[in-house]
Parts: sequence; structure tokens; C-alpha cells
Amino acid sequence: MTPPERRLGRRILSSPAFQAIAARLLHGVLWFIYKTNRPVASSQDLAGIAKSDGPLIIALWHGQQSLVQFTRPENEKVASLVSRSVDAEINARVILLAGNEVVRGSGGREREAASRKGGAQALIALRNALRRGRHVVMIADISKGAPRQAGDGVVRLAKVSGRPIVPLALATSRYHVVDKAWDKMTINLPFGRRCLRIGAPIHVGPDASPDELEAARQKVTAELNRVTAAAYEAAEAGR
Repeated sequence: MTPPERRLGRRILSSPAFQAIAARLLHGVLWFIYKTNRPVASSQDLAGIAKSDGPLIIALWHGQQSLVQFTRPENEKVASLVSRSVDAEINARVILLAGNEVVRGSGGREREAASRKGGAQALIALRNALRRGRHVVMIADISKGAPRQAGDGVVRLAKVSGRPIVPLALATSRYHVVDKAWDKMTINLPFGRRCLRIGAPIHVGPDASPDELEAARQKVTAELNRVTAAAYEAAEAGR
């Protein structure tokens, strides 16, 4: 695209009218995909763990989150962290259409970088959402960083809020992986099977040292990788 065409495309993408229409279409497509994938017998439910251990910090991997918004326990609200970039606006609108809340911001491994991107404000907003009884959904790995490696934002939130991190993965038996995407984004397809897998809650103490935070970060990484692999195996096997 030439620069004028690129600028026109950006204006269209940033148009509130375009974003509203695109969000409604995308929400409808995702809902259809979710409903046409039947759960396998071993698929888990968030309701039980939410009732006993909630509010929860639900940790996901980048590229694996498109259907998770439909798994929230009935009559409960979930707040999701979404980047403040224009590119993320449609995603934020889809989350709102699903009946959830949106917290805008982003972060990373370094506190200085997180502060520049609104991470400090987002951390406070997410902590406040947890205090209001909301579950929080947070992508664990860092955009454009190392995929499938948790950043420290999720463990810092657990430290300041006192709430447990729950690694979660939702897989479908039919899907397409965008190999060129840095996060190997997965596009779920309809008419298959789905499986939700939930890891054991990970707690971080309010006085956790840097070494303890690093240990918790590594545990989140390991548990998320484990439940993601288990969810795909169960969905594909149909059990």
C-alpha cells in the first residue's frame, strides 16, 4: 500500500462506526464457533473453582484467548486487560458485548516499561476489580516478547491483590495456527470439540521477594504450558 492508502486504511480502522460494526460481527462469529464446538467429557468448568477460590486472576497465553470470554461463570462479571492501542479497540468492544468489563493498559517484565505503557494504572485498576469481586483475565506472556513465557505483571497483580492465579486454556479440535504471527495465534473453527482445562491455583504472598516472584512466574509458565497441551490433546482425542 502507498502512504495515502495506508493513512486511509488507518482512518477506517480507527472509525468508531467501523469498530462497532466489526465488533458485533466478530462477537457473533466467535459465539457461533464456541456453541458449535461440543465440550468433551473431561472439559472443566470455572464455576466450581470460582466459587471456592474467587475472585480469580485467570492467566492465558497470547493467541489462545478468543473464546475464553464465553466461559465465565453464570451471573458473574469478568474484567479483561486490553492494550490501549487503536488496534485493540475492536477486541475491547467484543469483550464488552460478551458482558464483561475492560481495563485498558499493558505491561512487561520491566517496571519502567510497564509504567510508560499504562501498566501501573492497569495494575491498580485490576486490583480494584478483584476487590469488587470481579474475576480478572490477563494474558500472561508479553506482546512481541518471548511467546509462552509469563511476564511478571501477572505475579505482581497476585502479590498486590492477594488473589490466586489460575492458569487456563480453551482448545478446539478444529483450528488454524497463524504460523507467521509471533504468538502463533490460533483461529478456532466451528463444528468440532472443545476442552477447557484449568491449572491449580498459584498464590503469591504479599511480602514475596524478587526470587519468590521469579519462582511464581516460572510456575505460571509451566502450568500454562501444561494445561494448554492437555486441552488440545483432550479436544483432539474427543475425551
